[in-house]
Amino acid sequence: MRPEDTDCSLLHHILALQAGLRPDAPALWWQDTPISFAQLYRRVSQLSHALAGIGTAGDRIGLLSWNCPEFIELMYAVPAAGRVLVPLNARLAPAEWADQLQRTDCQWLFGDAALLQRLRDADCPAAAVRMIPLDSHYHDWLQAAQQRTPAPVDPEDIAWILFTSGSTGKPKGAMLSHRGFMAGLRSAAHARPVAPGDRFYYPFPLFHVAAHNVLLQHRYGACVVLPRGFDAAETIHACHRLGVTSMSLAPTMLAMLLDHPDFSPAVLSSVRSIGYGASAMPVSLLQRLLSTTDVGLCQSYGMTELCGSVAFLTAQDHQLALQKSALLQSVGHVLPTARVRLVDDNGADCPPGVAGEITVQAAQQFSGYWGDEAASAQALRDGWLHTGDIGRFDSAGYLYIVDRKKDMIISGGENVASREVEEVLRTHPAVRDCAVIGLPDARWGETVAAVIVAQAATDNASLEKHCRARLGAYKTPRHWFQASALPLNAAGKVDKPLLRQRYATQ
Repeated sequence: MRPEDTDCSLLHHILALQAGLRPDAPALWWQDTPISFAQLYRRVSQLSHALAGIGTAGDRIGLLSWNCPEFIELMYAVPAAGRVLVPLNARLAPAEWADQLQRTDCQWLFGDAALLQRLRDADCPAAAVRMIPLDSHYHDWLQAAQQRTPAPVDPEDIAWILFTSGSTGKPKGAMLSHRGFMAGLRSAAHARPVAPGDRFYYPFPLFHVAAHNVLLQHRYGACVVLPRGFDAAETIHACHRLGVTSMSLAPTMLAMLLDHPDFSPAVLSSVRSIGYGASAMPVSLLQRLLSTTDVGLCQSYGMTELCGSVAFLTAQDHQLALQKSALLQSVGHVLPTARVRLVDDNGADCPPGVAGEITVQAAQQFSGYWGDEAASAQALRDGWLHTGDIGRFDSAGYLYIVDRKKDMIISGGENVASREVEEVLRTHPAVRDCAVIGLPDARWGETVAAVIVAQAATDNASLEKHCRARLGAYKTPRHWFQASALPLNAAGKVDKPLLRQRYATQ
């Protein structure tokens, strides 16, 4: 057994193990500066002892920030202190932040100073939360904080509450335990092995469940190269300077990288694999990458409620897709750490070729939704997670997603729930009815569009202002269409496939 395979049952055990095995190896590169495993573990230990001095076990602590080393410190330290981390999506509107802080009863909020100021300036009921900016105030607070030894933590304890993208309306807080995360990492390692000394480039926001990739790298002694966000020029610089060996990129990011004037195939000479999962890979993009580099592409299927992924399309599968492009519509084979059943409306198994709801049984599944017993019971039935996604297996065992969860729109790697946007639009006095759809976009994959049935005169600027005050900018529709009525299908529901077809060329 490798030392890296030593059992880790809690998130902070990951850093404790690596600080003992390879204390001087870099755990993190930030702005061309390395931070070793020993340094990161010391910071996390100090921070967890400070956090143990505030509140009581199980308290929720919010985090509102763009990528930075302090974010990663809090990812480990908050659950190590027996508290629950609640990362907030920095792209949301202040009203959404305030709502999620209230629903989880957060008393403390660490965050980017500018984002915290936006929350203070907004007319939102978040004044009761004690805010600590991740600047000099954070370091001063840490030095002055009373240090206490954290109480023992159980693997079943909740480590994070991550809000979903709200596929059925308002986002729900998925409770992710230490056990769930560690099982998710074991699952991911089956599909995408990590070696000590690897350097993994992670340009996605840390407030997404995709941050489990950071935990995965640390679990096996690899270094995370962390930018504040995606920038093609910065990605090229990191590959040249640090010898990046793997990375995660959305297809839109990969296209921007390949289109950058400073890009050449030599940029990716050290890169072994690129993982993606935010949207499908266009065949043209696959051909461009595989015809000029030796990079292996891989795709995964998962969700917040699964602490990561349960199905994987390998590098070999992508090579096959050069001759059989339909494979790119697949999310691959189910990993051996999970069971997946496709069931019909009566709960019976669907044979290959027949679509059914994707249900999952795995140790990595979540513990339920915070404060929502009804939604938890609906999602977790008889030991199976009912995803709400519709899929089918082919005769070779590849899993295909037939219909996205509740009309989800994926724009630039961000999930946008059409119902959530519709609910906001219906509060505008001029809107009688509306439908929100995703339209194809060469750069972002999809963009958000709204079809409005008006009951009074209005204009697009008024509708956009209304949305931006209540939603994150990426959720606000970019395209607006007026209609006298919305088309209905045979079941009496809005016919969104017809709307997408009707407005795709306008």
